[in-house]
Amino acid sequence: MMKTMIEQIEQQFASDNYSGICPEAMAAMQEANRGSAQSYGDDPWTARATELFREIFETDCEVFFAFNGTAANSLALSSLCQSYHSVVCAVSSHVETDECGAPEFFSNGSKLLTLPSEDGKIEPAALLELAHRRSDIHFPKPKVVTLSQSTETGRVYTVAELQALSNAARDLKMNFHMDGARFANACAGLNCSPAEITWKAGVDVLCFGGTKNGMAMGEAIVFFDKKLATDFDYRCKQAGQLASKMRFLAAPWIAMFESGAWLQNAAHANACAQRLVQRIQHKEGIHILFPVESNAVFVQAPPSSLEALRALGWQFYTFIGSGARFMFSWDSSLERVDQLAEDILRVT
Repeated sequence: MMKTMIEQIEQQFASDNYSGICPEAMAAMQEANRGSAQSYGDDPWTARATELFREIFETDCEVFFAFNGTAANSLALSSLCQSYHSVVCAVSSHVETDECGAPEFFSNGSKLLTLPSEDGKIEPAALLELAHRRSDIHFPKPKVVTLSQSTETGRVYTVAELQALSNAARDLKMNFHMDGARFANACAGLNCSPAEITWKAGVDVLCFGGTKNGMAMGEAIVFFDKKLATDFDYRCKQAGQLASKMRFLAAPWIAMFESGAWLQNAAHANACAQRLVQRIQHKEGIHILFPVESNAVFVQAPPSSLEALRALGWQFYTFIGSGARFMFSWDSSLERVDQLAEDILRVT
């Protein structure tokens, strides 16, 4: 009965969290399961994964593994500021809208200060204006700027944009954090190395997402400024993020990096987004809300069309810009993407 139920589920594109585990990550977990190993990260898989992060990023960085993105972001931000500081982010950022106050909780009260943004990107001028707006002791001192790469609307920061933000942050003596839940998609979209859009562009800490890239779970917190990682292992333990069987968080990263699957998966997801937009963008009544630069497509269509899509069984969210959001992943079927395109064209 369960087999029949699973076979009847049709692929949906409401979220890239809907995807399964890619073969490389699954095989790595099975390999790590072939016996016992030391706990809490004192195992060869965690050591090898850490080495690979240093190779991929071309620098000696500190790496920690957490179960999910909310924990990774919140713990990383809490390590960068005190309770009387503030964290500057886009108004649509995940840390502001979708983490249930976790950044404030784990930092013991650091305030999130939001910048207006139509596409999720932060502008250096807006950052400077906010930071200079007040400097008295009654206002939480801006200490960290955080951005999403790619953004919640699927936009991607270029190297030049990151460097401009980094320069502004340095002028303000602020730390620079990157929420990289879809970092792989940004690398694939920009066709550049991980180093170019992180530490070489001034990023201090990156939360590299594995879950949306084909893993069952697992994010990596990468400190390029190793001084900022002091006692971070204690933060992980206190927050319940120190995995006792750490090898099962670390092993998939080894397979993803050694096989190149991390970038191949992202490139496929991005290509699916492009495939959809190319099929539907010229149809009258349809407007693509944001440039498609990663694995997200936001479709604005008449309400009746969106209702008709839902009636056909399609699942999607409309929480950003009132448009239908479609997210693609490593296992997105091209045939299913084409079916979605045909249905959108048919009901609009």
